[in-house]
Amino acid sequence: MASSSGSRAARTVATLGLLLSASLLVACSSGPGASPAPPGDSSAAGATGPSDRSAPPEPAASAPAAAAAPDRGGPAAQDVPASAAPAVPQAPVFEGTVSEIDAGLAARMTPSSWREGCPVPLSDLRYLALSHRTFEGGVATGELVVHADVADGVVTVFRTLFDAGYPIRSMRLVDEFGGDDDASMAADNTSAFNCRPVAGTDRWSEHSFGRAIDVNPVENPWVRGTAVAPPAGAAFVAREPAPGVILPDDVVVRAFAAAGWSWGGAWESPVDYQHFSTTGR
Repeated sequence: MASSSGSRAARTVATLGLLLSASLLVACSSGPGASPAPPGDSSAAGATGPSDRSAPPEPAASAPAAAAAPDRGGPAAQDVPASAAPAVPQAPVFEGTVSEIDAGLAARMTPSSWREGCPVPLSDLRYLALSHRTFEGGVATGELVVHADVADGVVTVFRTLFDAGYPIRSMRLVDEFGGDDDASMAADNTSAFNCRPVAGTDRWSEHSFGRAIDVNPVENPWVRGTAVAPPAGAAFVAREPAPGVILPDDVVVRAFAAAGWSWGGAWESPVDYQHFSTTGR
């Protein structure tokens, strides 16, 4: 029995020694301060911490939050309002209206451009309000009085001139000049109806019927020999191309011809560059 007890004691001591050696071995391999894994925690057996001689791993690069796809949990991209398109200047639009002579206009015209005894009654005339280009590059609204029979055709003529960029200095009723044709021409005023005789005669001018129009009289003067009307038109007798000057077969002559009007600039003598009429007179 004594030998058996001694053997058991020896085995116990040996076992304790082996356990102690194993514990020391684990402690040494974990480094200073390392804590042994809790008993039964199998995950600690294969884990190894970073070496104190190596740099810490670089943090993983992350995509910007705004770029994260919504189906992966990132925030949805924000809607960015589109910037307003710059305003595009609108091209000027021609406007032309035709109206009967009302009481107010009749009073304005009487007795300067119309009076009892004129060859047409006021009821046969029409008032036109027409857009036109200016010499300064702008747009203005002018006014003419013409015969009712030609009113729509005149609107078409001035629409063509507007679209072509042809400038008109002034377009006011001759009544603003007291019915004085010379004063209207001197102001470079484009005009139509004026109940008056042909200068130096006792017969009615075509203007008296509302069937004649004078366009830019200074740039397009009346010429007979050395006589020029208006006097400022002498600078344009040579008929060099310039703004407002009417030349053979240009847009002005063609526009009036398309409406059935003839040009006084084609006459032999006098030559009336400003004058257009439906009768050729």
